Parts: sequence; C-alpha cells; structure tokens
Amino acid sequence: MGNILTGKYGVDENELWKYLIMPFMSGFVGYGTNWLALKMTFYPLEFWGPELVRIKDQPLGLFGWQGIIPTKAAKMAGTCTDLMTEKLINVKEVFSRLKPAEFSRVMEPGLISIMDTIINETAQQYVPSIWEFLPDTVRDECVLKALEESPQFLTSFMEDVKEHIDDIFDLKHMVVEHCVANKQLLNNIFMECGDKEFTFIEVSGFYFGFLFGLVQMTIYFFYTASWVLPAFGFVVGIATNFIALKIIFEPIEPTKICCGLCFSFQGLFLRRQNAVSEIFARVNTQQILTTENMWTAILTGPKKENFYDLLRAHTLIFTENLAGGLKPLVVAGVGADKFAKMKEEIAKRTMEELPAVIHYSYEYTTKALDMENTICTAMKGLSSHDFEGVLHPVFEEDEAKLIVVGGVLGLGVG
Repeated sequence: MGNILTGKYGVDENELWKYLIMPFMSGFVGYGTNWLALKMTFYPLEFWGPELVRIKDQPLGLFGWQGIIPTKAAKMAGTCTDLMTEKLINVKEVFSRLKPAEFSRVMEPGLISIMDTIINETAQQYVPSIWEFLPDTVRDECVLKALEESPQFLTSFMEDVKEHIDDIFDLKHMVVEHCVANKQLLNNIFMECGDKEFTFIEVSGFYFGFLFGLVQMTIYFFYTASWVLPAFGFVVGIATNFIALKIIFEPIEPTKICCGLCFSFQGLFLRRQNAVSEIFARVNTQQILTTENMWTAILTGPKKENFYDLLRAHTLIFTENLAGGLKPLVVAGVGADKFAKMKEEIAKRTMEELPAVIHYSYEYTTKALDMENTICTAMKGLSSHDFEGVLHPVFEEDEAKLIVVGGVLGLGVG
C-alpha cells in the first residue's frame, strides 16, 4: 500500500503514518469527547469557577461550569415527580394501605414514654398542691388512663391522616428539596438507571469516531487545509453523541428491519425496561422516598400547618377523655379556667413530643406502603411509549447541550 501511495499519489513514506493514524485518532477523539461530555453532564455538583457572568439555570458561565443535571436539579426533580405521580403511584392510594390499629400498636412504646412525662410535668405546673398529695396509685391511674385512651386517639388520628394525606403531604416539594440540597441524589438515579447506556455512549464514540476518521483521512489526503482536522474533530464530537443518543432512545417501539425478515430493533434503554424499573424503584425508595423523609416532610413541609391542625383536633379530644375523671377534683381546687389551660398544655405538649417518637412507626410504615414494589410493578407494566416518557423528558431538552459540548471538545482536540 505504501508503494502505491508513494508512487501513484506522490505521498512521502515518512508522512504516510499521519494518514493511517487518523481513523484511530478520530476514534479516540470520539471516545474521549463522549466520556468527558458525560462527566460534564453530572459534574461538578456546584458551579466551578468565578461566577461573574452566568445565565440563571444554565451550566455555562463566563468562567466556569456546573454539571447539566445538578444545574437543573430543581426542575428535573419536579418534572420527574410529576411524571411519577401521573403514571406510577397515587399518593392517597399508597397511604390508604396503612392500618390505623396496627400503626397505633407500633407507636405504643413511644407514646408511653412521653405521656408519663407530660402528665407529671403538667400536673406539677398547674395543680402542684393537688398532685403532690395524691397517692401514687391515683397518679398511676392517670397515666394508665392515658394509655387506655391512646389507641383510640392514634387510630382515629391516622384515619384522618389517610383521608387528608394530599392536604398535609407535598411529595413534589419533598423530592425537589432533597435533590437540590443533595444534587448527587438525582445523579444517582440517572447514573444507575442508565449505566449500560452511558457505557455504550463512551465505547460507541470510538467506533463511530473511527468510521468518521476514514472519511477524514480520505478528504485530508486530497485536501490538506489547516481547518480540516479541527472541523472533523467538531463533526466527530457532535455526530458520535447524536448517534449514540438516538440509538439509546429510538425507536420507541420494536421496529422490524428488512421487512421483518432480519431482526427487530428498539432503543437500547427501552429494551431494558424491566431492569431499569427495578433500579429506578430501588434508588428512589432507598435514597429519596424513604419513610423518614416523608414523615419529615409532613412535619416540616409547606403543608405542616394542616397536619398540626389535624393533630390538635384529635389531641384535644384525647386530653378531654384523659382528664375527664379528674375534672371535678381539679375544677373544685383551681377553677374551670385553669383546668381548661391544663388541658391545652397537655394537648400542646403531646403535639410537640409526638414527632419525636414517630420513628417507632418507620418499619411498619415502610412495609405497609410498599413503595418500591409499587413503583417497580407499575413501571414494568407501562407501554414502551409511556416508559420512555417517565425518564427521557426529564433531561431531553438538555440533550442538545450534551451534543454541543461533545462538538466543542472535539473541535479543541482537532
């Protein structure tokens, strides 16, 4: 081959290696730009560089960069939650699985620990003279009365929680808040669900780059202008990312090639629907949709006032029943007004202390809600079109940025 090229086309043998290495160099450029473009999709989590000039919610600044997904963490998390609640779970239906009587049973140890303290401290504050002279057996009876009333209190309260869950729990706000505070969470979802596809993007960059390199070698053989190599680097960077993304998500439905005689082809990501569903459900429920996070969101989220209004209503009934036996004695000793204030204090303290022992319910709640299995089963049952619509739209609008980043990196290498 060397004699043909040097003889017929006048190529210097010492220069021949430059042409032969071009396809390999182009392959490495394709691999490298795809690898780096993917890294720049996820990292850095926070803006790197002096943030002098930067358009809001855009990864690129005048001097610096932030990963595309971390930049859009709030928007992507919100979109992902909307799609999930539309196609995978119904929050009210999930919480309807809680059995109030069982919830009350698992919460009993926690309630015992707080009621003994609340009753003793409140009585000492409002009716110290009466409380101090009461026999221990009478005091114990007051605590036992609280324990007798607590199952009914928690059972009726949880019935209302189930009925009004949409009024006290903002799932979208919880997910967005967690993903913005810890941007790696959103990265984890995409990186684990798309692990095989991202590996394909990297590796395919070399093969597609090699093919483009053959074309580059041919053109450069006849036309050696200085702009040819950078231009082809730009083309390789863009084309390898573009083609890889298309192969991952298209076609959505299995498509017969060669009139159905050869094989059926479908987007690589879509062919892994069952595996991706299991990963998506596991990562979400273990890192974001945990029972602890959901209770924290109920207790501290934007709808917390509704929750505490609900809790207060049930707590007042609870304290009325609890203090009912002591009412004649206390009213005679300190008056009706002070008795009413004492009841309010017990209700207030119960509201304040109950969240501190809510962790007694975590294990049961996690088992009862069965979120992981619910999400996984629903996701596996989606049509290919609906499955693609759960994850792809979350970052679809930023695919162009990923492609352009690949092109710019290829231009620089070229």
